Amino acid sequence: MAFGHTHSLTISSSSLSAGAAKTRSKFITDAKTTSLLNGTKERIKKIFYNTDLSVSSYDTAWVAMVPSPDTLQSPCFPQCINWLLDNQLQDGSWGLPQRPSWLVKDALSCTLASVLALKRWGIGEEQMSKGIKFIESNFDSINDEKQHTPIGFDIIFPGMLECAKDLNLNLPLKAAEIDALVHRRHSEVRRIYLEGRKEYLAYVSEGMGKLQDWEMVMKYQRKNGSLFNSPSATAAALSHLQVAGCLEYLRSVLEKFGDAVPTFYPFDLYARLFLVESLQSLGIDHHFKNEIRGVMDETYRYWLQGEGEILLDPATCAMAFRLLRFNGYDISSDPLAKFTEDQFFNSLGGCLKGIRAVLELYKASQVIIYPDEFLLEKQNLWSRQFLEQELSRGSIHSDRLGKQFSKQVEYQLKFPYHSQLERLAHRRNTENYSVDDISILKTSYRFLNISNEYIQQLAVDDFNICQSIHQEELKNLERWVAQYRLDKLKFARQKLPYCYFSGAATLFSPELSDARISWAKNGVLTTVVDDFFDVGGSIDELENLVQLVKKWNVEEGMDYCSEAVKIIFSAIHSYICEVGEKAFMWQGRDVTSHVVEIWLNLLKSMLKEAEWCRNKSVPSLDEYMENAYVSFALGPIVLPAVYLVGPKLPEESVKHPEIHNLYKLMSTSGRLLNDIRGFKRESKQGKLNAVSLHMINSDITEEEAMQKLRSLIDSNRRELLRLVLQEKGSIIPRAVKDLFWKMSKVLHLFYMKNDGFTSQDMFNFVNDVVQEPVSVEKL
Repeated sequence: MAFGHTHSLTISSSSLSAGAAKTRSKFITDAKTTSLLNGTKERIKKIFYNTDLSVSSYDTAWVAMVPSPDTLQSPCFPQCINWLLDNQLQDGSWGLPQRPSWLVKDALSCTLASVLALKRWGIGEEQMSKGIKFIESNFDSINDEKQHTPIGFDIIFPGMLECAKDLNLNLPLKAAEIDALVHRRHSEVRRIYLEGRKEYLAYVSEGMGKLQDWEMVMKYQRKNGSLFNSPSATAAALSHLQVAGCLEYLRSVLEKFGDAVPTFYPFDLYARLFLVESLQSLGIDHHFKNEIRGVMDETYRYWLQGEGEILLDPATCAMAFRLLRFNGYDISSDPLAKFTEDQFFNSLGGCLKGIRAVLELYKASQVIIYPDEFLLEKQNLWSRQFLEQELSRGSIHSDRLGKQFSKQVEYQLKFPYHSQLERLAHRRNTENYSVDDISILKTSYRFLNISNEYIQQLAVDDFNICQSIHQEELKNLERWVAQYRLDKLKFARQKLPYCYFSGAATLFSPELSDARISWAKNGVLTTVVDDFFDVGGSIDELENLVQLVKKWNVEEGMDYCSEAVKIIFSAIHSYICEVGEKAFMWQGRDVTSHVVEIWLNLLKSMLKEAEWCRNKSVPSLDEYMENAYVSFALGPIVLPAVYLVGPKLPEESVKHPEIHNLYKLMSTSGRLLNDIRGFKRESKQGKLNAVSLHMINSDITEEEAMQKLRSLIDSNRRELLRLVLQEKGSIIPRAVKDLFWKMSKVLHLFYMKNDGFTSQDMFNFVNDVVQEPVSVEKL
């Protein structure tokens, strides 16, 4: 693969450690393994139709406090009272069972709300006594900076203390401590009010008490009757105003959940989107294509209808936008317009989801496919800056929920989407996957069946089974290199592991073996040919090689100028015959002549560059680029692979301008990335490239030339992504178009720092994808 020119680290399948080899054998599929995998997949499929969220003792307590519409002396929802009586934890608290040590403030909030509910109806003396003891013994945690603070805690908790006073509930707390919290509450309310964030004050209505403007609050009532889909806020409004819509909302939630409520509802759409995101990020989404298509179709309908569950929450809106675009739905980025930097941080959604929402907006902002999407460009800039600042300040690490999340942020900032290779991302996400992921709003919650060990186990097994196949393929490719004596060419870089890695990291599924091997073999051959035309061959040898491919028939007895020409041509000839046979099995027609044409175009373009160099000719920039995107040598790697990924392609489709546009955009970006990274080295060698020609033709500085080329790379990449995602008016199947985008991502990763082949990081990447099995703790 002609991506760089510097010799560097080399690895082979023999570098596989004994431990890795032992682990590899474990993952060769047999009937028992297949049965287990199928069972796991069936379990996961059921989640699509029944996402489950933990119930919230905090919200249930507030619902329990709602009086009956008929008489204020009895509860409207007595079943919630009974649930509280039956679900107190052993230490006297209420909240998530087996909570981590950093959730004590959450437990205090849940416990005080539950005690208030029991006191409100004069029931459960024993439970109240145990709850009060828990509050007394853990009250100091309120000022512990290591504790995670629930949303609105500084308003809600003091508000509940005042409510306790009104109910004559005797809490054994120091008056000075209570006064300090009440004072903090008044200061917090005043600050938020002066900032104009009335929506936030409405969201924490249960903590506002007598301070609340209920007329203002009801302006935020949603179509389903709730306030912000929050049972606790809705219950507080119902207690004060007896609004029918609020009552119907709470009844509908209890009808679904029984005797308790979650901390937000509805959540089904967000949960299913989160499930789709999880499966895709782990690389196991191909097992659930039908289920995912159903979720995305539903999301698309809601998007077009302007459904509040999607559009009001920034994290959900950004995730839906990104997933819809990547799955080929033609949607506008306009709904993201309300999440500018100022609007986001002043919105309730920005406050509730915080850094997590910013990360979602940052990821969404990278799906720019139209030139006029300036909003996404601005969003990308401010969200990236914010994440970098939070990371540098340690704000994410200080969040006890953020141990894994901070790794996500670091990865996303280090590797923008257009440089993320799927299998590298899958491995990182699998290793950092949380099977017990806790989130927190006004109280903590977890999705009970989305973040689970079955999903992680399937991801681990899927990765390692694919990797065992990759390792066998790499061994066979090493034998192929030796068989055709390509390793005997002293001038040629030996880059088989890197060439194979670029295919295995993107075309990783077992059924894509033919495409992977074709990709890798052509990567090796184009690297050898690039070196031959660059340093290894004379002009006679280069012309001889071109003529051999042009005439194609070895049996005519054409003489070889040298042993090197014979080795190279024999390997190319053998490969083309092989890929012709494989493509016939996929396509049902002979495509050999097209593959020969692809190779001939490459060799002619390389010969032209060699002649420019030897004659010291200076082409125009346009002349250079028209030849350079072909000589960059991606044609033989990507174009034959279009026949090997599944869809049948008639000749008119392959010759259609759409394919050529995809190829040219991909190759032009790659050439420019290469020329920018290799400019100084090539200048020392007296070679011209796009940077130097830009400087000569436009009379500009090196930095100005590079900036222009970077802008061109960005625009080409966005246009390439637009063509790949476009379904309306496209005649090329998505699986085929994806090949060009996958190669584009390979190029952006390889050229992030230098020539790609010279980086220690690349050695680690190859090892992670091809050599070292995934293992995780406590599956």
